[in-house]
Formats: sequence, structure tokens, C-alpha cells
Amino acid sequence: MGARVAVVADRVGWEERRLMLTAEKAGLHIDWVNDEDLGLGSIDSSPLAGYDAVLVRSRSYTRGGLVATLVEADGTPVLNTAAAIHACENKLVLRAVLREAGVPVPDFRLVLSRKDYAKALADLGTPAVLKPVYGGMGKRVTLVRDADLAHSVYDYVEDLGHAFEQACLVEPYLGGGSVRCLVVGREIVAAAEFESAGADWRSNAALGNRSRSLAHDPDVAKVVDAVVDRLGPGIYGVDLFRTESGHLVNEVNHAPAWRGVASTTDTDISSAVIRHVQETLE
Repeated sequence: MGARVAVVADRVGWEERRLMLTAEKAGLHIDWVNDEDLGLGSIDSSPLAGYDAVLVRSRSYTRGGLVATLVEADGTPVLNTAAAIHACENKLVLRAVLREAGVPVPDFRLVLSRKDYAKALADLGTPAVLKPVYGGMGKRVTLVRDADLAHSVYDYVEDLGHAFEQACLVEPYLGGGSVRCLVVGREIVAAAEFESAGADWRSNAALGNRSRSLAHDPDVAKVVDAVVDRLGPGIYGVDLFRTESGHLVNEVNHAPAWRGVASTTDTDISSAVIRHVQETLE
């Protein structure tokens, strides 16, 4: 029997099903382990004991890093590393570590209060984007087009957000398009350009927006290489904005969906991921 790998996720989606099918053909055995039912703490009773590696694909913006930290401490290889997942889960931490490493990121302001918000808008102007520090798939990301409505938008953050949900970033609006690169190990295995479609301005693959394959771009590759240099080799979805001064890293997803990118390319992304898992186990 081949190596046993646990895929820790809150559900089995398209990507997880593809990984399981591909792993079986490659001689790996993959089990789905629900990240909502782990009870980690004791090594002896851990549901992840006995696995040769753990692939963390939790879509929660808090569970993945916590699970990876405990599993890694117990000596089991984790993809991605706990440090990389913790950085990717928190948009502020990611911006800070990338900026420190010299990786270009958009200008931004941390917003923890209405006074912060007012100062951020005064500094950056409108249109601007208000986004939660924790979150993904384009949810709760708001385009603030009009200064007259800006504080009405913040009412929802102030009145309905709880604790860390009130922590936000404000950044300039850089247009309705983005580039997503699927990185496996250190290589870009697929890349696509996404554009907002219809009334929704967000260029997010999870929202079903238009996409097309992106040919090799040395400028994109240089920026992505710098991201991997800082976070370490792994499995990432790196989202970039194209600007007149070059590409800026918007977000890095530690558990990327790739159905949208796969639909625009001929690359077998699942096979690339499984090969990376096998190389980690060697």
C-alpha cells in the first residue's frame, strides 16, 4: 500500500475529488478528514495519527493554521507549512511579511475604528476597497465609490461585525481585473487573467467571472518567485493586480481553488499537486 495522506477540509469540493482520483492512479491513498471534527491535542488519539503527510485545504480563515501548527509540532509533514498558512490567512500579516521582503503590494491602511476609516479615505481617496483582514472568495469586500456613502458602508462593519471581523484594510481601487497564478512547489503551473462580469465588480474566480489563459510573463514570474522565496515552496493561488508600475500581490491563498484556472488551460493541476506531495515524502 502506498503512502497515506489526509486532506483536511470542511468539505469535499471539485478540487478534492480530483486530487483523490489522481492520487489513486499515482499509488497514494488520500482520505478526507473534516476540519470541524478533529479534537486535536493528544498525539495518541489524534485522527491524523498514522498519516504520512497532511494536506491542509481548510476554507476557514482560522482553522487551517491552527491545525497545521499542531500537526507540524507532532512531526508529520504538512502542506503548506504552518507559517505559510498563518501568513496567508491574515491579509495584514501577508502584506507585512511580503512588504518586508521587498515584494510589491498595494498601498493600504489598517482600519480598526471609524477614525481609522476616515483617515484612510482621506489618505487614499475614492474609489477605494474595504476588505476584511480575515476572509476569502471575495466575500465582504466592498467597493466604496462615493465619499458621501462611505460612512454608511462602515455602519455595517461597526454594527454587525464582531471582534476580529471588524479589522479591515482599505486600499485604492486598482480596476476590475486580476491575474491568478497556481503555484506548486516553486513553479507556476497555470495562470489566468480574470475580469469582472456583469454588475459584480470583483474579479474573483469563485464568483464565476470571465477568465482567459495567461502566457508566460517574466514580470509575473519574478514577483511570484519573490513570494515563494518568502513563504517557502508550497501550493498557492497568488493573485496580482497589473498596474502601470508593475504587478502587485493582492492575496496569496494557501488552499486555492483551481477549477476556474484549469478551465482556461490544458495543465493537469491535480497531477502537479500529487507529484509535489510525493516529492515531500521522499
